[in-house]
Amino acid sequence: MSDRALSKELDRQIVTTHRRFVKAMGARLPAMSLESKERYFGVLAALVGKLEASDKTMRDIIHEMMTEAANVILQEIRD
Repeated sequence: MSDRALSKELDRQIVTTHRRFVKAMGARLPAMSLESKERYFGVLAALVGKLEASDKTMRDIIHEMMTEAANVILQEIRD
């Protein structure tokens, strides 16, 4: 498979996985506690904000999100 074909296939798989993610989270939201929803929204909003800033690479975004999300993950594990 050429790099171009592989790239297009990965694009398709990413879009499909995003759709599955939205559906799965939509199904989980009603059962989530208010605290979990607040933490999840905070992480999600931060991620989207970073993705919208075109001056950062995906590597930079992932590094920042791992650092920022670590505290939220620990809080979620404790609850």
